[in-house]
Amino acid sequence: MSVAPPVHAPMTTDDLDAVTALEASLQAFPWSRGNFADSLLAGHDVRVCRSGSDLIGFAVVMPVLDEAHLLNIGVDRRYQGQGHGARLLQRVIDDARAGGAQRLLLEVRCSNRQAIAFYQRFGFARIGLRRGYYPATAGREDALVFDKELQ
Repeated sequence: MSVAPPVHAPMTTDDLDAVTALEASLQAFPWSRGNFADSLLAGHDVRVCRSGSDLIGFAVVMPVLDEAHLLNIGVDRRYQGQGHGARLLQRVIDDARAGGAQRLLLEVRCSNRQAIAFYQRFGFARIGLRRGYYPATAGREDALVFDKELQ
């Protein structure tokens, strides 16, 4: 799919419906509209990536003192495999670093091998395990905790 150069911008309340719909298309247990709205209200770094009027992706980062925590990131399946996720994650890393974060943390489902490999390509390293962190069709699924030093 050919697209105009993507534009990264802060998410606004006008983006909530589109971001919630995108999240629902990507996840079996998606964030709700309220989760995204709460992140906006809390002052998290909530960003969207667009090409024209098309929503390509989004990212939600919670700054905490000298750390940043990537809470959620997603790219529309139609745009996956074209480097948009890599550019969005690099933007998250750059913004966290510019905001004074010394490291960036995230969780990923143990079963999500594609995401694990993606984060490792960016220099994230596994530092822990959160048991029963994610909802799953049969109970709960563990999460791997990754971090990346930024400074």
